[in-house]
Amino acid sequence: MPRYLTMIRMDEQNAPTDAPGPEFDERMGALFEEITKAGVMLDTAGLGPSAEGTRVTWSGGRLSYTDGPFTETKEVVGGYSIIQAKDKAEAVEWTNRFLRIHPEHWKITAEVREIVEGPDVTAS
Repeated sequence: MPRYLTMIRMDEQNAPTDAPGPEFDERMGALFEEITKAGVMLDTAGLGPSAEGTRVTWSGGRLSYTDGPFTETKEVVGGYSIIQAKDKAEAVEWTNRFLRIHPEHWKITAEVREIVEGPDVTAS
């Protein structure tokens, strides 16, 4: 069964400052319990702020390092999940359910991509 990486993107400069409330935690907990029991969730976590990150770039045969925050970037990856689903449609449906739990005035984006494995994998 294919695996998918879901990257949760957000705008750190305009992130919501209000707490979503206890009902959010309850809904999220119920979804995580359901997706785990279904054998779909393999791993998930939030990420620290980009201000604490470092970008490592390989270009022209040299490495360069840029410490965060990455002001030229509007959106950053704020979290991820790795799920195992029968197909992309199922992976997208689980992602939809995750996004719908969040307050309506929040703006977050999820990118769902299949994890490609095997000897024919090439960087693109």
